[in-house]
Amino acid sequence: MGAKPSDVVISSVHVGTPVPFGPSGEPSAIRKQSILGLVMVDVAGLAGDGHGDTVHHGGQDKAVHHYAFDHYECWRLEYPHAGVHFQEPGFFGENLSTTGIVEGDVCVGDVYRVGSTVLQVSEVRQPCWKLSHRCGVRELARRVQETGRTGWYYRVLESGSLKAGDVMVLDDRPHADWPISRVTGVLYETPLDRDALRAMAGLRELAAGQRALAERRLETGAVEAWDRRLFGPAV
Repeated sequence: MGAKPSDVVISSVHVGTPVPFGPSGEPSAIRKQSILGLVMVDVAGLAGDGHGDTVHHGGQDKAVHHYAFDHYECWRLEYPHAGVHFQEPGFFGENLSTTGIVEGDVCVGDVYRVGSTVLQVSEVRQPCWKLSHRCGVRELARRVQETGRTGWYYRVLESGSLKAGDVMVLDDRPHADWPISRVTGVLYETPLDRDALRAMAGLRELAAGQRALAERRLETGAVEAWDRRLFGPAV
């Protein structure tokens, strides 16, 4: 476990607008800019933050994306030839960047007060091919999945504002036995563990989409295909 959430400061805040991206020029807002000063936040996310693919991104359960800057050094070491992409926060499309907590320190349903907003951890970020395309490392999205260095999402329980320098204050932890790293393990390491899937499907605070995914695996006894998400629409 890393630092207590109450010790963790938001080091930077990022938003982006959709622009043409990828081999087909489809819109994406993965390229984000650091914002100084207060940023308004409501159930749709941060003001000024858009989504090119509203089917797979955005929505109330994916309103705010958090990625630990702690992981960036790991990526620089693993891919030194692409290290320039892992120097500054924002590469992974995150809205919030911190140092001091990672996926093993944050649990499903955690409620945090940040500035005048109240956020709740809602789901694991499932990496996609756009990360790979950004840095020219074809297997990056797959490696994000394999390593569990995925990041996570929040839903917004109370609208307000936040800014870089605000402290994350843990207000509630209903599922201390379900850190994000455990959800990631069920998703990718033991994807047909029926006991774990039943428990995951019963987590009321987990996003409906990831609970439904667990239920589908229980019903079908099969794991959904990952290649299109990880390697792009051409796969």
